[in-house]
Amino acid sequence: MADTTTTATRRLPPIPKVWLVIVGILALVALLDWPQFPDTLRFTFDALLGTAPFILFAVLAVAYLKATGAETLMAKAFEGREVRMIFLAAALGGLSPFCSCEVIPFIAALLAVGAPLAAVMAFWLASPLMDPAMFLITAGTLGWSFAVAKALAAVGLGLLGGFGTRALANSAVFRDPLREKPQVGGCCGVKKPFQGKPVWRFWQHSDRVETFRDTGLENALFLLKWLTLAYVLEALMIHYIPADMIAGVLGGTGIVPILMGALVGAPAYLNGYAAVPLVDALLAQGMAPGAAMSFVIAGGVSCIPAAIAVWALVKPRVFFAYLGWALMGAMIAGLAWGAIA
Repeated sequence: MADTTTTATRRLPPIPKVWLVIVGILALVALLDWPQFPDTLRFTFDALLGTAPFILFAVLAVAYLKATGAETLMAKAFEGREVRMIFLAAALGGLSPFCSCEVIPFIAALLAVGAPLAAVMAFWLASPLMDPAMFLITAGTLGWSFAVAKALAAVGLGLLGGFGTRALANSAVFRDPLREKPQVGGCCGVKKPFQGKPVWRFWQHSDRVETFRDTGLENALFLLKWLTLAYVLEALMIHYIPADMIAGVLGGTGIVPILMGALVGAPAYLNGYAAVPLVDALLAQGMAPGAAMSFVIAGGVSCIPAAIAVWALVKPRVFFAYLGWALMGAMIAGLAWGAIA
């Protein structure tokens, strides 16, 4: 008898949707405005080339932190007195290289054993706004002063939300904050994060070398796809959107542009890394510096991964308080940066 068994065909991994969007946008530009097509490609390539040193250093830094297990130091922020916890949680949240979904199981465990919501709130508010990779890319595109100011704003927002939540801990908003059955699964697939001790000489362990390689490749591809999309959009924004329109809505002085930056940033934010070139384009078109800062702060905290991390664990009233602290902090950061920029 003939062998009728068949071997399963190996399927290629699906193409990330971001790349499909990039190809689709470029195809439309080529079809509708061919003279702009080579200019868009040239702008995108030059921008990626100029940012490449910052991307490379950021990728290697994050890969090192992951391979050594430096994330285990995060648990230290939630030990001791509550005031100390808030300060450390805000500082570590504003500097840690770990995604929002990765910390869900960790935060869920802390809340379950009675960690103060104020410290958790400080960490939640600061963590989506800045990490080593985002700091370097922000510095390379918007300047070191903006990057430092945003990092300080991230920590400041964490302190604002942390101490504000502590002051209102006995109010109806923050009393009994947890959902009955919090969703602790994370999109990163982390089950038991932040355990053990860091191993700084990770190259002596094959599994950690593999983690370094995989994390570096994953972050390099992640940054490449989002920055490519952002630079394509930046090129098109500069070419097609009248500068007078941007300046009319988000330019000028006073509190109105800063408020508009925060309100526009909250729903329009694509991704922390993709937002950097977009803000650069908006600034070139007349966006006020203070509005740019409020845009990145409000948008970073309310972006989908960060918001889902909070929504999954706490009741809606606490979630909306989280958004309220974000909007308030974005306004304060925008006013401060607009005064000194």
